[in-house]
Parts: sequence; structure tokens; C-alpha cells
Amino acid sequence: MSDLVLYTNPQSRGRIAHWMLEEIGQPYQTVWLEFGPAMKSAEYLAINPMGKVPALRHGSALVTEAAAICAYLADRFPASMLIPELASPARAAYFRWLFFAAGPLELAVTARALDWQVPEGKSGFVGFGSYRQAIDALEQALSPGPYLCGEQFTAADVYAGSQLGWGMTFGTIDRRPRFEAYVGRLNERPAARQANLLNEERLKDAGR
Repeated sequence: MSDLVLYTNPQSRGRIAHWMLEEIGQPYQTVWLEFGPAMKSAEYLAINPMGKVPALRHGSALVTEAAAICAYLADRFPASMLIPELASPARAAYFRWLFFAAGPLELAVTARALDWQVPEGKSGFVGFGSYRQAIDALEQALSPGPYLCGEQFTAADVYAGSQLGWGMTFGTIDRRPRFEAYVGRLNERPAARQANLLNEERLKDAGR
């Protein structure tokens, strides 16, 4: 049995963590949870009091939130080279854009999807400013390319790329050429393909 255990559902942000686990190349166990009672059981609430997925158990350590799981795994398994070296200037970009995607970008996209309007003159009260500002900032970050940290693919790309992929699929993020090219590169990665395959197979099994 692996000491890495992922709690997830194929129709959740757990896909991000699943992709990240495939990238680090370490053995892991998957615990599939259905939405509803299984996620609200006393057993699972002891793992994540929020009663949602993903969650990661690594030995006695517990990590929740997809961005935190990506950051933890990159840091814990440095041989996977999914985080820039400590002395590299790219390390600043890594932290910057990983947490930008988990904070301002996700909130901006959520606000747009739910038609939440920031009152005029109040954009300084929200972390994303405006939807347009957040999207433009990420596009600018990708302009040097091919990844958020230049030539090095990192955990920041796993998280931000997942957000962009879902957003463009569901119409909550503009289909800009730079975004489409970036997500296309990411989707070609063997780990991304394998994680997607595992989740799609689970969906098929659940529908039988």
C-alpha cells in the first residue's frame, strides 16, 4: 500500500491533484468518493472538515485544497522538478502565479459565472480587481512562454492550466489563442493524459 492516498471525485477539482500525482511519478492510492453522504460522513470529515474533495493523505500528513496539494507534492518530491530551484528567479514566478490562479483568478471566474457584480468604485475591495484585469494579467504572464516559469514546467502550470482548461470548456474564461495553445501543450503531457483517462474510466464505471 502506498503512503500517498488521494480522496477525490472525477467531477471535481480532484482532477488537478490527480494530474499532479501522475506528474511526480510516485505510487499512490485513489479513494473515490461520491458527492453527498460519503463526503459528509464522520470518517471523511475527520480528513477534511469542509466535506469536499480533493484531500491528500501522505503518511500522517493531511493536505486539502488543490493548489496546496500541488505545492506540497512539488516541494516534497523535488526530483520531479515541478518547482524551480531555491536560488532561481523562476521560483518567485512559481509562487506568484500558483497563488494568483488559486486566488484572484478563481474568484474572478466564479464571480463572472454567478453574475456577481462588483459595485462601481469598489474593485479595490476584492482581490481580483475585475475579471478583465485578472485574465489580462495571466495572459501577460504566459507571453514569454512556453510555461509560467519560462522553459520549466511546474506545479503552477498544473493548477493554472487546469483552471484555464475548465474555464474555456464551460465558457467562463475567454478562448484566447495564447490560452488555447498553452492548454493544448499541457494536455499532451503523458501525466495529464493518464490522469484524464483514469477519471473518465471512473465516470464510465459509475454510469453503468
